[in-house]
Amino acid sequence: MSQDARQLRHQLSHERILDAAARALRRSGIAGVGVAEVMRQAGLTHGGFYAHFASREALLTAALDHAGRQGTEHLRTRMAERLREGMTPLRALFEEYLSEAHMAADDGGCPVAALGSELPRTDAILRVAAAQRVRALVETVRALLPPDHPAAAAATVAATMSGALQMARVLGGDGGSALLRDCRATLIERYDRTA
Repeated sequence: MSQDARQLRHQLSHERILDAAARALRRSGIAGVGVAEVMRQAGLTHGGFYAHFASREALLTAALDHAGRQGTEHLRTRMAERLREGMTPLRALFEEYLSEAHMAADDGGCPVAALGSELPRTDAILRVAAAQRVRALVETVRALLPPDHPAAAAATVAATMSGALQMARVLGGDGGSALLRDCRATLIERYDRTA
């Protein structure tokens, strides 16, 4: 096997591990990410783990970043559909982030909302990665807010969105759906100039 083929195989295996770890993070939280199970889900042997990561903490950090990039990509794809329907970008963000589909998602959803309560009690390196994801969510909001809003509004909106999603997941069912609906309406009324 050529060097290029080995590198490609290693890269593909690495992506499968990250995909499996990101799914496990969203579904089971930080404590629910076990190296053996992640490797099994990736279709690889447990012994191959250290060819990819130095430790479980390194895996968790990379998986959190990977989950964040996946969540952003899924959100942008869903928002694009709303934009084609004629929604403003800000309203599309509110409608998709605070949707029943996002509430139910255990794959492709926002890791900030999925892990928010766990992250302050983790290792410093994982908290740094989580802080980057929070800043990315705030920046996404900031880019879509009308320019006359104060800079702090982006953090307020991002915190409202993430907290509402967490609470809706706790309530589940009709209660969660009603909470999301109310938060969407409030944010649209307050921040979307076309509402």
